[in-house]
Amino acid sequence: VKFNNCAGNKGVRYETNSLDLKVRADGTLYAAHHLQVPSKQLILVVTAWDPQTLGRWEAMVRFLVAEKSQHNGHKPKGRKPLPGELVQQQSDTLLPWRQHQSANGLRRQKRDWVIPPINVPENSRGPFPQQLVRIRSDKDKEIHIRYSITGVGADQPPMEVFNIDPVSGRMYVTRPMDREERASYHLRAHAVDMNGNKVENPIDLYIYVIDMNDNRPEFINQVYNGSVDEGSKPGTYVMTVTANDADDGTTANGMVRYRIVTQTPQSPSQNMFTINSETGDIVTVAAGLDREKVQQYIVIVQATDMEGNLNYGLSNTATAIITVTDVNDNPPEFTTSTVSIHTPAGQWSAGLPGCTSPQPQSPMGQAGSRNWGGMGLPTTTCTHSHFSFFQPKGPREKIQHFAAAVDYEMNRAFMLTVMVSNQAPLASGIQMSFQSTAGVTISVTDVNEAPYFPTNHKLIRLEEGVPTGTVLTTFSAVDPDRFMQQAVRYSKLSDPANWLNINATNGQITTAAVLDRESDYIKNNVYEATFLAADNGIPPASGTGTLQIYLIDINDNAPELLPKEAQICEKPNLNVINITAADADIDPNVGPFVFELPSVPSAVRKNWTITRLNGDYAQLSLRIMYLEAGVYDVPIIVTDSGNPPLYNTSVIKVKVCPCDENGDCTTIGAVAAAGLGTGAIIAILICIIILLTMVLLFVVWMKRREKERHTKQLLIDPEDDVRDNILKYDEEGGGEEDQDYDLSQLQQPETMDHVLNKTPGVRRVDERPIGAEPQYPIRPVIPHPGDIGDFINEGLRAADNDPTAPPYDSLLVFDYEGSGSTAGSVSSLNSSSSGDQDYDYLNDWGPRFKKLADMYGGGEED
Repeated sequence: VKFNNCAGNKGVRYETNSLDLKVRADGTLYAAHHLQVPSKQLILVVTAWDPQTLGRWEAMVRFLVAEKSQHNGHKPKGRKPLPGELVQQQSDTLLPWRQHQSANGLRRQKRDWVIPPINVPENSRGPFPQQLVRIRSDKDKEIHIRYSITGVGADQPPMEVFNIDPVSGRMYVTRPMDREERASYHLRAHAVDMNGNKVENPIDLYIYVIDMNDNRPEFINQVYNGSVDEGSKPGTYVMTVTANDADDGTTANGMVRYRIVTQTPQSPSQNMFTINSETGDIVTVAAGLDREKVQQYIVIVQATDMEGNLNYGLSNTATAIITVTDVNDNPPEFTTSTVSIHTPAGQWSAGLPGCTSPQPQSPMGQAGSRNWGGMGLPTTTCTHSHFSFFQPKGPREKIQHFAAAVDYEMNRAFMLTVMVSNQAPLASGIQMSFQSTAGVTISVTDVNEAPYFPTNHKLIRLEEGVPTGTVLTTFSAVDPDRFMQQAVRYSKLSDPANWLNINATNGQITTAAVLDRESDYIKNNVYEATFLAADNGIPPASGTGTLQIYLIDINDNAPELLPKEAQICEKPNLNVINITAADADIDPNVGPFVFELPSVPSAVRKNWTITRLNGDYAQLSLRIMYLEAGVYDVPIIVTDSGNPPLYNTSVIKVKVCPCDENGDCTTIGAVAAAGLGTGAIIAILICIIILLTMVLLFVVWMKRREKERHTKQLLIDPEDDVRDNILKYDEEGGGEEDQDYDLSQLQQPETMDHVLNKTPGVRRVDERPIGAEPQYPIRPVIPHPGDIGDFINEGLRAADNDPTAPPYDSLLVFDYEGSGSTAGSVSSLNSSSSGDQDYDYLNDWGPRFKKLADMYGGGEED
């Protein structure tokens, strides 16, 4: 290959896109090793580049494998072909259907050739269509042959990528190829005569798209996260980054190589990591990783194809974030060996100022790790059981202690020894103590403590019903401040039923009302009240105590009969009434109950009887064979089993009614039992019938009236009658002359006689005039567009002159209303502008004319 950069070609270098063929500095192309060319042609891209100017030039070289006859030293005659004419040479013509002649002059058909693949470079700039190969048959010398191709890329999608000249057999590619879209095509070439008859068997054509380096490597992720322990040795694996190239991976175009571009921060060395150029594995290359100094590294990784050649390859970058993880290489340590603090008495928690660990093991969020030890789970040694410690949540945080019932009156000072250690052992090679100790002196200061009730909750037992003012107990509190002279005062905090009083000085509890066990304030026989004990210290403190009173039941509630109402048949049968009793008391002041009928009145025991079933239930039934239907009040005496027993006379309302064969009350019987006799029932039914008859007559009358109103012959619809009507309201006086008018003249006439008798030319507005109908123009069957305007104007004029068309424009004539008014014309009234009128007399007319007098009697100034 020859190249001229117009500068003497100094320093120009040549490269190819093939590993099999190389170019020397003088442009000679040679094979790098023994090479077997698999096809009829080979396409190679040769690149010339100048390292000084960084200029690049490319050229495509096509090798045509010569036939064996051309290697015998016989060179074709004629001029030397130009490089652009190589595709037109005879060697570019395929004869897949070549025939040979035998010695006796007969033609012997040989089997078809196997056509080598056709290579087409991707992203070719054309011009298009670009010839690939020419296909012909030896029979084209004898007959006219038409060539065609079929397959994907020809007559199947993608369509018309390849086409063929049907006469010459030249096959073309019509557009640039993209190997990443499709790497190969399989076509079939056909040869037929002018009649469409097959002349030769179809031949397979394989077209391969030669890869060009037109795709950059793409990382799977733009950001990779990895971690490595601090203090790791060189060669420790960290993570793997991966980039893919869409180009052919069997060529240099798709062979990706990795390298690290930058590392941030560059501490302690700018090359703390290295990467395997082929696999993308990142490993440590230097020692000195210290999380306490650098917690995270950001590494920019570059992937380049063309086997990492930065001059020809395409590149892409990704970010690798490497986090340095913590190991236990720093023991905990107190900032001071002795600590003195003061804590109030009774305080449940306090901080130990100065008892902190400076261990910077995990300031970035690993404070909960095992390596954070004394900041993890500290081991403490205390001289007193009142104190314990919990784990701090961060570095330099104060270690907290809990004080349980620290009492100034018992202990005024404590001496503690606190030891802190890691939860996990120190990393190998750390020559330091794994724990730290500190002495803590805690001084307790006296504070005002709240009084407390020694017995809380306090329970007492007594019978209900104790009288008001009874002393129940003394509920006193104790002030723990023995060295303070303070008084304790008592008060009620919660007394739901307001049954109790407390002495403010000594805490004595007395009753303010009778205690009732059956009250709603009692829960499980216990009444609960809360009291407050407060001292007079500074600041004052108070404590609460709960008093529980268990009330013992006494027989103070008589039993009640259940049910209150029942029904029974008028004749004795199996239908009886089950009765029982309810008592608000509890055992032993309830059942068994005694049920009995009173002796007065005597009719009760004569008509009824009670049969006892057990201690809680009895049955009430008829004693006689028949009892008239109705409602009966049956008194029953119920007595409980208390000591002393209580009894109660309860009345049960029993409805006696006739029953059917099943023993159930009938409907009529139920009504009769409700207290209504036969006469009353008949009267009610008659009233209902009369009421229904009146309603029916009223409806019929309303229908008839509506029908009569609609049958009246009116001149116009009342809804369209817009004439004025006189509405007569209540009159407020006036003489006989004011009432001398005939309103019938203004009413709607009942007939049309007076209208028909009027002189011609005078008509009502709601009358259709009688006359000849106007003649409207006849619309033509097929109107001409130019006549539409004339037709509309003629129709408009005819409608305007039609007196029979509504609205009927006519003179409105009203009925005669009389010969004049005796009141005279109101138009004669006017206002005098004279100022000589004296209105002072209005002041004498009373308060009703005061406003008028103020308006007109004010004088000239008004």
